[in-house]
Amino acid sequence: MYFIIYKDVSGQWRWNFNAANNKVIAMSSESYINKQDALHAINLVKSGAAGAKTYDKSQEKWVA
Repeated sequence: MYFIIYKDVSGQWRWNFNAANNKVIAMSSESYINKQDALHAINLVKSGAAGAKTYDKSQEKWVA
């Protein structure tokens, strides 16, 4: 798995998180004026994802 950082058509930075088969798993819903801010967001995802919990809104509860 890997991240791709790129400039969108408006010239702002975005990122995608791709699986080994090159399919997009997650994409940034936010754009960043500064490349460093986009890289910071990627690092936040990297450091926090392993311990992240999941909340199922349809059931209104936390799930494994």
